[in-house]
Amino acid sequence: MSMSIDRHQRGARQSVLRVLTGPVARAAGAGLAGAVALVGRVRTGRPFHPEGVWLRGTLTRFPGGRSGIDRLDQGGQDPVRARFSRGIGLPESWPDVLGLALRCPRPDGGAADLLLATTGRGRLSRYLLTPHRDAGRGMFWSMMPWRGRRGPVLIAVAPRPRSRPLPAHRARFSAELAAEPWQLDLFWAAPLGPRRRFARLELSPDPAGDDRDRFDPLLNVPAGAGTYDWTRRLREPGYARARRSPDGSARRR
Repeated sequence: MSMSIDRHQRGARQSVLRVLTGPVARAAGAGLAGAVALVGRVRTGRPFHPEGVWLRGTLTRFPGGRSGIDRLDQGGQDPVRARFSRGIGLPESWPDVLGLALRCPRPDGGAADLLLATTGRGRLSRYLLTPHRDAGRGMFWSMMPWRGRRGPVLIAVAPRPRSRPLPAHRARFSAELAAEPWQLDLFWAAPLGPRRRFARLELSPDPAGDDRDRFDPLLNVPAGAGTYDWTRRLREPGYARARRSPDGSARRR
């Protein structure tokens, strides 16, 4: 009897979740697209994270993970391209939400993209964006999960301690990394679960970076991962607008 009740409750929860996530995600996605369009009317190029510093380096993955995403759970090394940026584009002397975009190669020749932003460090505050002046002090989280065999997976990146501050000012940031590469630890977590370290990353300035390139975590996912319908509904309208260059053409990378 109790098993039947539990099954009924699970089914009811899933039905409510489907009802809520569809309309809510579509409405939020439309709102995000509207915000991107509004910012795009007063700012050419990228509506958010308008100016950044391109980076390159090496990602070293540790074997034996249990995230349920093959690429995260297997050991190995990957060349990485990255872009560090200020999210809103406020004056560089002000705190801003900081962004870090990562691109790793896939075994099939494609690419996997990951977008992260500075947030709180707790299990709930990881969903709250936080502004910073020092890039070496913030915790970066992915705001939307990948879909793995064991369930949803979020990614966190934590800078390792440095001998000097790392100001979120493009010229000073680049100069500091030219003198001392950026060392970071990567973690995976369930949406409200503990962090589990799976890789380390070292980044240095990349003078060959091209700001016309776009990172797209909906199109480019790692081997063994997928996306959820609700995250696509939420992200895709805004991403479709943000992918468009000032002349109206779309550039996907």
